[in-house]
Amino acid sequence: MYTAHPDRYAEMPYRRTGRSGLKLPALSLGLWHNFGPDRPVETQRAILRRAFDLGVTHFDLANNYGPPPGSAESALGEALRADFAAYRDELVISTKAGYLMWPGPYGEWGSRKYLLSSLDQSLSRMGLEYVDIFYSHRPDPDTPLEETMGALHTAVQQGKALYVGVSNYSAEQTREAARILAELGTPLLIHQPRYSMLDRRPETGGLLDTLDELKVGSIAYSPLEQGLLTGRYLDGIPEDSRAASDSPFLNSDAVTEELVGKLRTLHEIAGSRGQSLAQMALAWVLRQGRVTSALVGASSPRQLEDSVAAVGNLDFDADELARIDKIVKG
Repeated sequence: MYTAHPDRYAEMPYRRTGRSGLKLPALSLGLWHNFGPDRPVETQRAILRRAFDLGVTHFDLANNYGPPPGSAESALGEALRADFAAYRDELVISTKAGYLMWPGPYGEWGSRKYLLSSLDQSLSRMGLEYVDIFYSHRPDPDTPLEETMGALHTAVQQGKALYVGVSNYSAEQTREAARILAELGTPLLIHQPRYSMLDRRPETGGLLDTLDELKVGSIAYSPLEQGLLTGRYLDGIPEDSRAASDSPFLNSDAVTEELVGKLRTLHEIAGSRGQSLAQMALAWVLRQGRVTSALVGASSPRQLEDSVAAVGNLDFDADELARIDKIVKG
């Protein structure tokens, strides 16, 4: 039987999420492509146990995570029953709905029918009475935002979610979503944008400024840019890498000689900080405290340990930041 490490809260920093009372670990675990039937159950459970032992109290999912869709939530449900039943109140568990989950006109986007039925299915797969955070995974161009935010509010009113968030919303959409939710009496807790050293859109598009103004938290996904910032591509494209596969998220055309040159120079800066490139990339996203938490995936406990080690040095001096900007922006 699993017993959590007694010193699990000793090293991980926790950050307040916006103006709420909820604190999230600086690094959260995303159960995306490494939690499905094609992965050994014991490996999945070992990753979750190691995460919790290291103070990673937040497990982030979506209804369509797997593959196949739903399998990540089912895998977590099995792990919760086997290992974490006694620790539920020490965990923050989030899920989302917005992308295609089942056929027909009610299986995706942002209608009230889809969001609330999806949440019921997610809770059933995980064996939970509630999730801590329920997200609208993407804005729906054809559904009034009032309906989508109203569904999130209803989830809280029903006791099926403690907090609500949005993901992939623009600064303007986020501002309007926050306004609607505030009028309903359910504050917008958090936004989950894609953000990394190589993808600065939350900065350039004004999203981070908007979140600061609204006092809404943020949790960055793909902070390692689909593996580009892990150091795997310093010598080109490995045969077993995501870029060498048929992944829709990263293809070989993106790994240019110019990019590889930038990655090598960033790797040198990381080395001067006593970090791997991945650790520096995570630290960069978390710099200055503007981002509440960064989401990491893991295919093994060792990989997770390497990511968590990034919290040992989250500070950058002005020269380091200027050098990184010069490299990335060219």
